[in-house]
Amino acid sequence: MIRDFSPADAEAVALLEAECFSSPWSEQAILDSYSEGVLFILAEEEGRVIGYAGLQTVLDEGYITNIAVSRDFRGRGIGSSLVEQLKEKARQKGLAFISLEVRHSNAAAVALYEKQGFKTVGKRKNFYTAPLEDALIMTIEGF
Repeated sequence: MIRDFSPADAEAVALLEAECFSSPWSEQAILDSYSEGVLFILAEEEGRVIGYAGLQTVLDEGYITNIAVSRDFRGRGIGSSLVEQLKEKARQKGLAFISLEVRHSNAAAVALYEKQGFKTVGKRKNFYTAPLEDALIMTIEGF
């Protein structure tokens, strides 16, 4: 089940961040982003948060902040469902495009985004730390 985030979900999202990322967002950073207008959606199974995604909007532009799926639930289409839902929310908001950064080495995520219609449009040198790595900039229009 995919649903909208509420502040009561921040702790569960922060735990998922810690599981999935080498430089995770804190619970406070998640709450701060939410209060600043970042839209978060959650994937849930039996009351457990198993995935989440965030979308920041600036005028008519969309930027995916993070997408995470618990290791135990990967390969089940949850990431695709989260991206589809973000694309729908972007359509509803009338956004011109959605963009994101992804680790160059994260082949599974790159494949997911390509399958969803995103194209690589650039690179950010040394964007990620722990370990230091370039980011691919991927964008989709006309979704």
